[in-house]
Amino acid sequence: MTKKYILDQSSPVSELVNVTYSKDSPSSQRSSTMAPGKERKILYDVSEDHEEVISTVYSSPVPQESPESNDEPFTTYFDEKIPIPEDEKHSWFSFRKLWAFTGPGFLMSIAYLDPGNIESDLQSGAVAGFKLLWVLLLATIIGLLLQRLAARLGVVTGLHLAEMCNRQYQKVPRIMLWLMIELAIIGSDMQEVIGSAIAINLLSAGKVPLWGGVLITIADTFMFLFLDKYGLRKLEAFFGFLITIMALTFGYEYVTVKPDQGKLLKGMFMPYCDKCGTPQLEQAVGIVGAVIMPHNMYLHSALVKSRQVNRADKKEVQEANKYFFIESCVALFVSFLINVFVVSVFAEAFFGKTNEQVYKVCTNSSSPHAGLFPNNNETLEVDIYKGGVVLGCYFGPAALYIWAVGILAAGQSSTMTGTYSGQFVMEGFLNLKWSRFARVILTRSIAITPTLLVAIFQDVEHLTGMNDFLNVLQSLQLPFALIPVLTFTSLHPVMNDFANGLGWKIAGSVLILIVCSINMYFVAVYVTALGHLALYVVAAVVCVAYLCFVAYLSWLCLIALGISFLACGQTLSLPALSELEAYQLGLTTHPELFLLNNVDADSIVTR
Repeated sequence: MTKKYILDQSSPVSELVNVTYSKDSPSSQRSSTMAPGKERKILYDVSEDHEEVISTVYSSPVPQESPESNDEPFTTYFDEKIPIPEDEKHSWFSFRKLWAFTGPGFLMSIAYLDPGNIESDLQSGAVAGFKLLWVLLLATIIGLLLQRLAARLGVVTGLHLAEMCNRQYQKVPRIMLWLMIELAIIGSDMQEVIGSAIAINLLSAGKVPLWGGVLITIADTFMFLFLDKYGLRKLEAFFGFLITIMALTFGYEYVTVKPDQGKLLKGMFMPYCDKCGTPQLEQAVGIVGAVIMPHNMYLHSALVKSRQVNRADKKEVQEANKYFFIESCVALFVSFLINVFVVSVFAEAFFGKTNEQVYKVCTNSSSPHAGLFPNNNETLEVDIYKGGVVLGCYFGPAALYIWAVGILAAGQSSTMTGTYSGQFVMEGFLNLKWSRFARVILTRSIAITPTLLVAIFQDVEHLTGMNDFLNVLQSLQLPFALIPVLTFTSLHPVMNDFANGLGWKIAGSVLILIVCSINMYFVAVYVTALGHLALYVVAAVVCVAYLCFVAYLSWLCLIALGISFLACGQTLSLPALSELEAYQLGLTTHPELFLLNNVDADSIVTR
């Protein structure tokens, strides 16, 4: 028999702090979290199995200003929120509203244009020609669908992914998740610093050494702080300017080389790879690993919080989700075009070329970099440094310097978005109350220090060679972003009416399984090439621990998706499982999140 308890709280100052889900608990211990100024009723359905299902009904959807409190555990990195204009003439679609929502998607898309992606693009063109463009297109579409989940999480709950993990996972998994994501951010940051240092070295004709270029990248941190001080929209405009520079510079290379448009379209829309071997397969896997980055899920879920959305109004939340998705589509389309420019340039000009051919051309053009290419018949291997050199040899110095400007824009923009990611992750997981300056200096120094050491003691070959290791490092961290975002967006008590439906649950699970499997293959290829017994032993130990943690997160995710027989012998109906099992299985240490629904997290005060 089911008992029902109704708690009617109409006081504008009422505050629920915690909820205990057991019929054995005294009523005095029942509490939860409520935003001030909101009236609602909480319905407790208590079955004889001492399990409760909670739903919330708002009787006052009027939003209130967030109270200022020194005890608020989670703070947003943005000091301002962009207001959304009303447009009664265009109820279904408004360009004014789309412009107001424009910004977070383009900042997110920069991760698709970082130096690691550019290097993957040029290597794809040089190794496989136009044959892998369809892989790039497919990876971008998959990335868009996964970014949609991250954005919806931030819009609907008012909490970004790091905050959600901090509140919902227990202490040990939470710390492990934080460490894994920090490794991913550091790895991405190092790639971006390397790209900026190489670009500065090329622009200075080698006069600025690589370690000097690494030091110069510190300046972007202070630029970041300077721009952030003058408003969010100005910062977003600056990122838009850097994306424009990349489009113009790589577009110039595209127009100069004049790729075969027929081969380009065929490679983009016909999923084939004629006469492809292991190198081409590994390159295809590398494309997926470079495009879909773990820290970008955390970044995007936080960036969407920069717009004013009344989460007590379902229509406003729907509207925000719609416009953020449209903006993400446009932003990723632009990034896809830029990536296509790079792939096409190297596919047309350098596919099938040998070192000897490039050496002769560079020697005839009096290039000071001709010594980079051995005089043999082996297939040309390029990276972002050699890529600029060969462009200069074949198409003149202008092509080299314009390439370097594009790489510099990619490096600078991605380092700044990487800094944002670091802030959100540290703030969400650790609840740090440091000043902005201190947090930025810490995250930047962690990334710059190892890169600087390599740049001082090694040459450009070793510096660019680090990208392979860093790509593997980020591939390993991908499940620690994709699994949590699918878990939380599938829980109805977290997302309310915006929880993933059956179709999205299945599609999301399949996409994540495919992406993680591809990245695991990439890691396996890298590990088998190590060629040392001790390294194999270390890799085996790490692999066991890694797989155990991934299995734990996957177990909780499958339960959230509704697979009830995994719930430790509990016999619950599917609706009850989606709302309650998370508590009993230790998924949450802060049950009050499940009462948030459409409440803006900025108004939550936790005791």
